[in-house]
Amino acid sequence: MGKIVKVSGPLVTAEGMNEAKVQDVCLVGEKGLIGEIIEMRGNVASVQVYEETSGLMPGEPLVSTGEALSVELGPGIVAQMFDGIQRPLDAFREATGSNYLVKGIHLPPLNREKKWRFVPAVKAGDAVQDGDILGTVAETAAIIHKIMVPPGVRGTVASIQEGDFTIEETVCTLQTPQGEKALTMLQRWPVRRPRPVAEKKNPDAPFVTGQRVIDTLFPVLKGGTAAVPGPFGAGKTVVQHQIAKWSNVDLVVYVGCGERGNEMTDVLIEFPQIMDPGTGRSIMERTILIANTSNMPVAAREASIYTGITIAEYFRDMGYHVAVMADSTSRWAEALREMSGRLEEMPGDEGYPAYLGSRISNYYERAGQVVALGRDGRTGSITAIGAVSPPGGDMAEPVTQNTLRVVKVFWGLDATLARQRHFPAIHWLTSYSLYSDQVRAAVDRQLGMPWSEMVMEVMEILHDEARLEEVVRLIGMDSLSDKDRLKLEAAKSIREDYLQQNSFDENDSHSSLLKQAKMLENILLFAHLAAKAREAGIRYHRIMRETEDIRDRIARSKYIPEEELHRMDAVKESILQIMNGLMAKEAEAE
Repeated sequence: MGKIVKVSGPLVTAEGMNEAKVQDVCLVGEKGLIGEIIEMRGNVASVQVYEETSGLMPGEPLVSTGEALSVELGPGIVAQMFDGIQRPLDAFREATGSNYLVKGIHLPPLNREKKWRFVPAVKAGDAVQDGDILGTVAETAAIIHKIMVPPGVRGTVASIQEGDFTIEETVCTLQTPQGEKALTMLQRWPVRRPRPVAEKKNPDAPFVTGQRVIDTLFPVLKGGTAAVPGPFGAGKTVVQHQIAKWSNVDLVVYVGCGERGNEMTDVLIEFPQIMDPGTGRSIMERTILIANTSNMPVAAREASIYTGITIAEYFRDMGYHVAVMADSTSRWAEALREMSGRLEEMPGDEGYPAYLGSRISNYYERAGQVVALGRDGRTGSITAIGAVSPPGGDMAEPVTQNTLRVVKVFWGLDATLARQRHFPAIHWLTSYSLYSDQVRAAVDRQLGMPWSEMVMEVMEILHDEARLEEVVRLIGMDSLSDKDRLKLEAAKSIREDYLQQNSFDENDSHSSLLKQAKMLENILLFAHLAAKAREAGIRYHRIMRETEDIRDRIARSKYIPEEELHRMDAVKESILQIMNGLMAKEAEAE
């Protein structure tokens, strides 16, 4: 116990903490507010308090628990919403009758009374080690919760039984070198320490989002890292929502880190209504929400992304592929800046702490594809996608620059595209992906189509369009040849008919890789045949006039349902028929 000598916002300084250490969780004041020691100088400890500190007075007690800030891991965690330090918000509202966080209220993150059906995967006498699966619990239709031997524990199964248990009841007893150890379905893990793995591997499987500009031009691998920077209103949150809804992962951990409350409300309203294509049930059954919005304690914002990534690591260790969405890391960095300022540390660029870059890299380095602990060698992955909110869209500011030094994919959102209602507003000339070659090769094998060649041609057309637009701005459209005009039409079709999507249309909101390939094939086929017709002597205006109907069908292909992709083949046949007929007429006329 210590004596508080100073209160400064979310920081409390206490003396007499002889047995305390940095990263210990503390209970501050008469109400026992949750805090964490973030600095110790001699016998003075600086505590970051994760609750509202108004009314806290000198002389109130401060108790160190001796434990690091940790999360509870076990059945009941999926489909739940927690705050930045894993307080269950639904249970909080039921207990307090308030829509706001009442300070000093302590509730367990996971339900202690609910019983779960435990099915053993091992038997008495089996030797097990850390990471081995002891049994399973059917948590939701989408997630089979695998109960694992905790890290650092190994021995022989003395007893295990099938039945209904709470998460605190013993389901297995191990005989270890240190003696008999009872295991429950509940684990705790400190959020600032990565969970151990057997091996870290290079990502190799495509992370399919259903967003054509991403999957085609700037793809990600499962276990990869990506950043979505952009100015206010450019669509960062909507992009992350779309990826959370439609990506081909087993589980999504969505961290609302300092975003506006209405954006988190959209998630709560929309996600339960969306059906997961894999299970036919609500995608909330494979989603975990961490909500620490802009009207909630700033200090807890700093802990929220660690809470999210630790939960993701737990499911990764089960062999699942997990996506972590952090919206936004700029708000998290602002919390770091506030804490650093109150500690009177030497500031770095724009007042951010000098260690900002290392904190950002430490977070993203916890992503990746791994071989989990355990004898079965199961593989899991975490794909980390972070939104960045640079003030005024300034990509040179510290958070964006430090993020881009770490991540492999940059989806640059453009305010001009957003104003034109072009969604997703990811600009094809400023964005990049360092996974492109690997993903293209994998998709080539998966689809049996020349996907790589089509993508390279699309990028070439879009770059040609940028060059030709400069010419048009200088000397006008009339200066272009028919060949260049056809290039501009092909680029326009790629932009408007392919890259632009309608997130409110059930058929265009997301596209499978096969649908994307067929759409792209038809757009490029028309471009090739139009160029061939021009070479045959047919003028640009005649080509445009006589192909109006088929170009309209190409544009409407995005609204074809996934189960009716055979209609794409009919469009392809019509393109061939109309363009070949046009060239045949020209040949007869000559």
